Amino acid sequence: MSKAADILVIDDEQVVRDAVVKITMLDNYTVDAAANVKSAIEKISKNYYAIIICDIMMPDGDGFQILEELHNRNIGSSVIMTTGYSTVENAVNSLYNGALDFIPKPFTVDELLSSVFRASKYQRIKKKQKQFLGKNDDVELLYVTCPAKYLRLGYASWIYEERVGSVLLGVCDLFLKTIESVKEIELLKAEEVLMQGISCISITSIAERIHKILSPVSGRIVEVNENLLNNSSLIEKDPYFEGWVYRVIPTDIEYEKKHLIKDSSELL
Repeated sequence: MSKAADILVIDDEQVVRDAVVKITMLDNYTVDAAANVKSAIEKISKNYYAIIICDIMMPDGDGFQILEELHNRNIGSSVIMTTGYSTVENAVNSLYNGALDFIPKPFTVDELLSSVFRASKYQRIKKKQKQFLGKNDDVELLYVTCPAKYLRLGYASWIYEERVGSVLLGVCDLFLKTIESVKEIELLKAEEVLMQGISCISITSIAERIHKILSPVSGRIVEVNENLLNNSSLIEKDPYFEGWVYRVIPTDIEYEKKHLIKDSSELL
C-alpha cells in the first residue's frame, strides 16, 4: 500500500468535497476525493490516508461501511465522520464503531481544522507508540488510559459510576494530548441538561484552537468541578480523578452504556 495524499474526503456532494479541499489546504494538507463508497474502497485498498473525512449517507452505502472496511483491512486511518442528517445516534454510533470524531454539517472552517488537527496529532502519537513498542527498552508513557471500570465515548470523554446513582464525567487523557496545551475551559452550569453525543465542554488550546467534547451520557448536572475554572491545568495533570468535570444524574445509564466502550483497552 502506497502513501497518497494526507486526507481522503468521501462525500457525494461536489460542493462539500471542494470545501474540504480548500479548508484543509489552509493548513497545508494534501487531499484526495471520492464521490461514493465504491470508489472510496478502491482508493483505500491501494493507498494509505492518515485522515479520512467521510459522509455517513451516500447513494451506494454509508460511512459505517468505510469504518468496517478499514477494520477488516487493519488500516489505521483516523476517521472523521460528517453528516447533514445529524442525530445523536449517528454521533455515538460513529465513535463506538471506530471513528475518531464526528462533526455535523454544515461545519465551520474552525470546526473542521480543529478536528483535522486532532486527527493528525493522533496519527503522530500512534506512530511514536509503535516505534517504542518495537524496541526492547522502556516504553515511554505517551498518555494515560482510562482506569478500570470507567466507560468512554470514543477517545474523548469518560464516565465513572458512583454508588449514589450519579456519575462523574471527564475528558480522556489521549484527547487532551491531541489538542496539546489547554489555555481555557468553558463549562456548563449546575442544573443544565446533557445529551449523549452533544457537546458539553469547550477547550481552547494555547494555539487558540477551540475543541468541543461530546458528552458520553445524558442527564442533569448536579455539580461542576469549580477547581477547573480556577486552575485549567488540573484537567491535564489529573484527568481521571481531581480533573473530573461534572457530577451528573444520568437519565438512562443502562441504555446509553451500549454506546460506550466498557474497558480500558488501547485505541492505538
